Amino acid sequence: MTIPYGRQSITEEDIQSVVDVLRSDYLTTGPKVSEFEKKVADYVGAKYAVAIANGTAALHAACFAAGIGEGDEVITTPITFAASANCVLYCGGKPIFADINPETYNISPEEMEKKITEKTKAVIPVHFTGQPCDMKRISEIAKKHGLVVIQDGAHALGADFRGQKIGSTGDMTIFSFHPVKHITTGEGGMIVTNSEEYYKRLVLFRSHGITRDDSMLLKNEGGWYYEQLALGYNYRITDIQCALGISQLARLDEFIEKRRRLVERYNAAFADNPKIKIPFVEEGCNSSWHLYIIQVNKRKEVFEKLRATGIGVNVHYIPVYRHPYYQKNGYHDVYCEHAEKLYEHIISLPLYTDLTEEQQDYVIKKVSEALQSKTVTK
Repeated sequence: MTIPYGRQSITEEDIQSVVDVLRSDYLTTGPKVSEFEKKVADYVGAKYAVAIANGTAALHAACFAAGIGEGDEVITTPITFAASANCVLYCGGKPIFADINPETYNISPEEMEKKITEKTKAVIPVHFTGQPCDMKRISEIAKKHGLVVIQDGAHALGADFRGQKIGSTGDMTIFSFHPVKHITTGEGGMIVTNSEEYYKRLVLFRSHGITRDDSMLLKNEGGWYYEQLALGYNYRITDIQCALGISQLARLDEFIEKRRRLVERYNAAFADNPKIKIPFVEEGCNSSWHLYIIQVNKRKEVFEKLRATGIGVNVHYIPVYRHPYYQKNGYHDVYCEHAEKLYEHIISLPLYTDLTEEQQDYVIKKVSEALQSKTVTK
């Protein structure tokens, strides 16, 4: 038996939606892109949405729209995929890492505020594993210091914080549609915002910095005319991908509910095991459960035992500043105590929509067996 830590759920309806586009006049940017954008915006409760090539491109675009440039500092968490910090570097800025809350694993608002300087331009809180950050406190701090808030919601589509869907508030929020996420477009991403100004900048950046929008042109020489107003990228997404996204989005609530049931089963199985720390969920938060992470001692040994049984466990994440690229580019003396302690113990267990109870029971059994080893418990 081989069980990955994450996997897409594709139906015949999903396949047919893609086939229909392949038989249509549009393969690249067509009506399915704008339809997908509207459906995602409506779902999260935002005014605007911009579909884009992938989640990393979404972060890059958001940093561009926020005006991040040379010398600007942007505060984020070290417990995230590298893209949450790399996007700042793409724009010439400098990522600054603030430590996490050891219970929620999300960025600590108090630690974030300590890192603010006169160079700070924005903050990128990451809703890690699908659990929302404390956006009330983060928003208060950002407003106090005049900072742009770019929420990395790659793990958190469908999650909510105190009754508000992630993406409905703040300056910009990005989502990812990689196959291990809640819904997939193969590769793909989205930025949502309530700001028309950010929206226009995002659309411009997505397509080479070029526009045909008459309201943005410096002059208009005719129906053929367009202008490059900024240095953008070809970060467009296709109608093929968006057709799949539309079909998947119709089942998003079903996907999340299935994940929550699986989490309840994991929690029930591990709650009384003193060798396992199960995830903590902050009051008022409804996680969308992208990842299910436990903490154990002798993580490497447990990890290897589980991999040997066909269970595709993973570790999310190595603190970003530990990567060789960051170490040789000015981050060799960065150390976040709680992030480091967390990294030493975490393992991500399989969690995805089509994970069966039989497969989950197998995972639970093998985790328990791995932890019974005398070398693990010492």
